[in-house]
Amino acid sequence: MAQEIERKFLIDLDTLGTLPAGTRIVQGYIPTQGKTAVRIRLKGELAFLTIKGANQGAVRSEFEYPIPVEDADAMLAELCNGQLVDKIRYLIEHAGHTWEVDIFSGNNQGLVVAEVELDSENETVTLPDWVREEVTGESRYYNSSLIDNPYSNW
Repeated sequence: MAQEIERKFLIDLDTLGTLPAGTRIVQGYIPTQGKTAVRIRLKGELAFLTIKGANQGAVRSEFEYPIPVEDADAMLAELCNGQLVDKIRYLIEHAGHTWEVDIFSGNNQGLVVAEVELDSENETVTLPDWVREEVTGESRYYNSSLIDNPYSNW
């Protein structure tokens, strides 16, 4: 079974320094029951359908499949009720891990988070000095939660 093991953090953007080139990501969620999330994502010139299970700490099942961009556009417009998450993702290497720094726009303007994917839940990770606070498992920071409760409403 495919699993995603990641930790999520708030960061201090002022201490991050110069960012590399980023990739725009636009994504929406198809309504589901329970804690399953079905995501449609446009990532640069590519598109993906992702199905995620419920979080168990920093671990959850994840299945991701490439799909045609035209299909993703149609699904975002027709199945996601027009509510989307828009962000720029920057990849930063630190101490043997790739950190994904997301700077949100639109209704989530001002939110900046960093995620690091791990091989195991007990893997040790060296935190960069720009990390402020861990928010792993805090559901309001899930991208799927930002659709109904955007950062601008907090």
